[in-house]
Amino acid sequence: MSTDTPASASAPAPLRWKLVIDAADPHTQADFWAAALHYEAEDNSALIERLLSLGRLPGQATVEYHGRPAFRDLIAVRHPEDPYDPDTGIGLGRRLLFQRVPEAKTVKNRLHIDVHAGAGRRADEVARLESLGARVLREVKEHAGEWVLMADPEDNEFCVA
Repeated sequence: MSTDTPASASAPAPLRWKLVIDAADPHTQADFWAAALHYEAEDNSALIERLLSLGRLPGQATVEYHGRPAFRDLIAVRHPEDPYDPDTGIGLGRRLLFQRVPEAKTVKNRLHIDVHAGAGRRADEVARLESLGARVLREVKEHAGEWVLMADPEDNEFCVA
């Protein structure tokens, strides 16, 4: 009798994850990144209304966001083709979650997003992102490649390759 098990039978399933980004204004950041990535802001209004009706969420923990109730201190954006829970609006795939923090950003990011524009489209993409509120920090040309280092409206660095 063999004790060998196929790797797939014993390997744990990959974990779901989201990238959480601290923000002074999560909703403005969500609007920027939803437009920048062609993502959608999550609609958690059904969950929020349910929590409010049960008395499990105080009204001051909510705001109106694009005509619907939203959490005051956090909001996520998700890839429009990824699955989501229809009861909560929470995405089950690629997501960025913006959470309100009291302190301003003070140092360089230790983690950042790279946006890949595609061959010959970097300049147009940089211009589009600038029109959304980003700014160019510098253009980089190295042996490893070329990209534009940019900052979002709250000065989080990201690259456009």
